[in-house]
Amino acid sequence: MHLSALFLSAFASAALGALNEPCAGPGGVAGVCVTTSTCSASGGTTISGGCPADPADVKCCSKTSCANGASGNCRWTSDCAGTTVTNQCPGPAAFKCCSSGATGFGGYAAPTIPTAGTSSGACKAVSVAGAQAVVAAWPGRVREIFCTRACACPGTSDHCCGKAIDLMCSDGGGVPTSSGREIAEWVMNNRASLNLKYVIWGQRIWNPSEDSVAAWTSWRAMEDRGDVTQNHWDHVHVSFN
Repeated sequence: MHLSALFLSAFASAALGALNEPCAGPGGVAGVCVTTSTCSASGGTTISGGCPADPADVKCCSKTSCANGASGNCRWTSDCAGTTVTNQCPGPAAFKCCSSGATGFGGYAAPTIPTAGTSSGACKAVSVAGAQAVVAAWPGRVREIFCTRACACPGTSDHCCGKAIDLMCSDGGGVPTSSGREIAEWVMNNRASLNLKYVIWGQRIWNPSEDSVAAWTSWRAMEDRGDVTQNHWDHVHVSFN
């Protein structure tokens, strides 16, 4: 699934909250942005501030115990190391009761690394090197990598000039995951060797020229762009200088 078409409306008007999309509950457990009444009806608990730009009645809801074996817990299906059952958890269908307490992040075959070129719209060497570094540091965690987009350089995106990569880290395009947080923070911590311009994950952005090193939960919040992919809940976006 190529992402170029999905980003055409990347700068659409901001909505109030990322309803039914991921968030981080207490201790980093998987959560979902839902209304407080939905969370309460499902037996979950809420925390404030977990859903960027959320209205007062939309909060991060998590549920760490549900009826699917001794370790049953609510999480995104892409991250479940066991089996899942429905009708146990708040939020959308992809947030289900998992039988395992272990993360199911990744497990993918090694992705194809983009090829570098010298033409205006080709993937640049810095992007290829960045992709190689991430895959080496996180084997099995990246399913697919995109670099270029069908747009003239400089365009409105670093993809137009081949100076950005999208690291797909869920089971499919548009499939939410919590997996990208560790990868995104690793990119931040290795900013110098990667020649990083900025990194985006989970509706938050970090730029070495503007931001202090911090946990992803403290990164600058971005507007709600309308879906899982555009809000970067299925991939990590990395731009290079």
